[in-house]
Amino acid sequence: MGPLSAALLIGGLLALMWVLELFDQSTGGWLDQYGIHARELDGLPEIFSAPLLHAGFDHLIGNSVPFAVFGFIIALGGFARWLGSTLISVVVSGLTAWLLTPANTIVLGASGLIMGWLTYLIARGAFDRRPIQIIIGVAVLLLYGGMIWGVLPTEAGVSWQAHLGGAIGGVIAARWLHGRAARPTR
Repeated sequence: MGPLSAALLIGGLLALMWVLELFDQSTGGWLDQYGIHARELDGLPEIFSAPLLHAGFDHLIGNSVPFAVFGFIIALGGFARWLGSTLISVVVSGLTAWLLTPANTIVLGASGLIMGWLTYLIARGAFDRRPIQIIIGVAVLLLYGGMIWGVLPTEAGVSWQAHLGGAIGGVIAARWLHGRAARPTR
């Protein structure tokens, strides 16, 4: 995927998240019901809507830059790999949040996906072994590696469960999409 297509894809998704949050704020949080309802079977489908929703503008602002940076870098590698890494990260993050978050809790936000993209970019170089992927992984680790602490239960109101699931999902995606079996042998 070229830079313009990658920018349009990620920019469009980011714009959608902002429009949804504007609507959510204007309706008193009506969209929050589409977040993940922890440990409720009927809350499982919300695994796919929760990453687009946020608990206020501060939450969305905090997620916007890493969403744009990581999403753009991954999209440059092609739509199929972007989609694969995104879906795996969203599903593993969402299921982990659904299972480990206390009941009667709603989980919202793109941070589980962002954590998945972070670990995907770092792990991709290890599995792919191409110098450019290793360099990107090291650069992402140096610039954003501190985010990895988000997998620990350190801050009230922050879903470490979604972060942990996203981190695991990103590594799974990197292995699946860039492991030796994913490359044709010569």
